[in-house]
Amino acid sequence: MEITNIHEAKSNLSKLIEQALQGEDVVIAKAGMPVVRLVPIPVDTSPRVGGQWKGRVSIAEDFDSLPDDIAEAFGMDTK
Repeated sequence: MEITNIHEAKSNLSKLIEQALQGEDVVIAKAGMPVVRLVPIPVDTSPRVGGQWKGRVSIAEDFDSLPDDIAEAFGMDTK
């Protein structure tokens, strides 16, 4: 277990994160007393579930059409 003081942790945060990701125990101390432990967040491997917004969202009929003046501003042919 590596105990690092806060000042050193600020300077070496990337290195400490890598150590935690590799499974090492990283502890940060204040005035020599351990105060926090740096641990990785577990990866969520559960499959995504869709459909939560079904029936709650509607798209306007003219969603894909641009007004002529805006289409012309983008150099599109409006005829």
